[in-house]
Amino acid sequence: MALSIDLNGHVVLVTGGSRGIGRGITEAFVAAGATVVTCARSEAEPFPGTTHVTCDVRDPEAVQAMVDGIVATHGRLDVLVNNAGGAPAADAADASPRFHDKIIGLNLNAPLLVSQAANKVMQAQGSGGSIVNITSISAHRPAPTIAAYAAAKAGLESLTKSLAMEWGPKVRVNAIEVGLCRTEQTDDHYGGDARVAAIEATIPLGRMARPDEVGTVAVFLASELASYVSGASVGCHGGGEPPVFLHIN
Repeated sequence: MALSIDLNGHVVLVTGGSRGIGRGITEAFVAAGATVVTCARSEAEPFPGTTHVTCDVRDPEAVQAMVDGIVATHGRLDVLVNNAGGAPAADAADASPRFHDKIIGLNLNAPLLVSQAANKVMQAQGSGGSIVNITSISAHRPAPTIAAYAAAKAGLESLTKSLAMEWGPKVRVNAIEVGLCRTEQTDDHYGGDARVAAIEATIPLGRMARPDEVGTVAVFLASELASYVSGASVGCHGGGEPPVFLHIN
């Protein structure tokens, strides 16, 4: 049986949707026929078929204004993808309280804030809605130099389950646990092609993900094909990270 996903008529908000993994998510929803709005703290050139708004997703007033603007323009909001996040490396012993507050604010508090605003709209719609949180494989293993980020992502997975229970049946809430992914910053971050190739050799599927592969999982979770999926965390990490002892001779 052939299956396809058609999201024509659906309005989608992708936070941090103009580059990296967010860009891949945006492109996947556009390919499925959705009307997509992306947001970031800075201006960005919209991907064809999308609009972009500037918004600091940690700012309650800015978030509410953004969601109100989407509803005023499009009349609805069907899907939210909480993708905005990330963290620079820092030693947990020396990082300042302000640094940790900002990391947790962006990766945990902000998704909750945007979800609250989206949920109010979705609960009032006959068709409800779907929220997809982008989490990380780092939430399930020790994460030296990104400890606060990993803790925030673990919190986001817990939040996903709680919101799914609170906000059903009108709103489904799921997460995508993302592993290493090829973006425009990969070579700079990991140290060039040779080092990236060595890292990819440790991944069971032999390579990092492409951003569009994360996007297709998000589209599935937002669609009617996942109509009974809520409170789930779907791995998109190529099989995970093998234990270190397997690579010791």
